[in-house]
Amino acid sequence: MTEETCGFGDFEFERRFYVESLPSVVLEDPSPTLIVQNYYLAEQGFALRVRVQAPGVRLSMDGSENIPHILADHGGDVDFAAVTVKGPMNAGTRYEAERELDATVALSMITLGGQVIAKNRYGVLLGEDGWVLDVFGGRNRPLIIAECERGRPVTDLTIPAFCASEVTEDRRFSNESLARTPFSVWAEEYGAQLGRDGPVFLHGLGVNHHLPPPADLF
Repeated sequence: MTEETCGFGDFEFERRFYVESLPSVVLEDPSPTLIVQNYYLAEQGFALRVRVQAPGVRLSMDGSENIPHILADHGGDVDFAAVTVKGPMNAGTRYEAERELDATVALSMITLGGQVIAKNRYGVLLGEDGWVLDVFGGRNRPLIIAECERGRPVTDLTIPAFCASEVTEDRRFSNESLARTPFSVWAEEYGAQLGRDGPVFLHGLGVNHHLPPPADLF
């Protein structure tokens, strides 16, 4: 996202949601993108990240993936690599400055150090918004996160029924936190919390509209 396209400079605007099961409409995407990223700093909401992306590469569904082997096998498929500096999230807005990297350099950096996560990203158009759903692998399995990003604050959002609860400001679900403390470590605790307290959604960003399940094309 650039200043020319959104007018806000180095800021991203997104809302993020916990998803309990992957909707069938997303599985219609024949070519998810593999994302592997390492975090070299993750503290108090600030992060320094190196990411590579490879289209059409699927993680295994049984949790047996070996990230170094995946990178070795599919390094030639990487079509984008970047280093990104991020600031803390504040009501769906976050500072993000990104610079594209040579893929070989990025792959070497990810292999040599940092805290790694891997995920498959699926895309789907729902109404006027494009959504991505990230299906995490490794120790973050079976976490699924849905994101809606715009070039301006994400207000008056129509929220699909597959979004069980909003985690935009829950730092546990940030990628940098997941790299350090994987979801599998605290998934049971979060499930109990969600069952006890029910879903939460931000109410300071206009009016939330919730789609009923039939409209989500399950």
